[in-house]
Amino acid sequence: MTTTQLEPGSPAPDFTLLDQDEREVSLHDLRGRRVIVYFYPEAMTPGCTTEACDFRDSLSSLQGAGYTVLGISRDLPEKLRTFRENDGLTFDLLSDPDRAAHEAYGVWGEKQNYGRTVLGVIRSTFVIDEDGVIEHALYNVKATGHVERIRRLVGLPV
Repeated sequence: MTTTQLEPGSPAPDFTLLDQDEREVSLHDLRGRRVIVYFYPEAMTPGCTTEACDFRDSLSSLQGAGYTVLGISRDLPEKLRTFRENDGLTFDLLSDPDRAAHEAYGVWGEKQNYGRTVLGVIRSTFVIDEDGVIEHALYNVKATGHVERIRRLVGLPV
């Protein structure tokens, strides 16, 4: 199974998902703001925790530069709420159990896991401008050091 990856300059697919508090969050409602959307495999796993904490630690400067950060996984809101509370995360985590947003962004597909090809979440991040257009589409990112790369791409000091 191959997924169609999004390219910079293409419109960001809209989504409406429940956050950790079971409130609806729509990308369309964030028009006029810059948004960083990142997809991660599973809440409360080591790599995903590292990535989320890196975003948490950079959140004030990202918000100061006008960015809203959203993390998306297939986890249900209850698990996302626990993840957020356990690690003091201060941005919304969105639940996509049916993978609709994952598939729209091309982040569900074949990947390598310990030398085997498996079907799953391809850790990816998208930087979306105020008009809902993708500025950066980063697929197969590493959890560690990833937020530093995003900071460089958007012109923030690292």
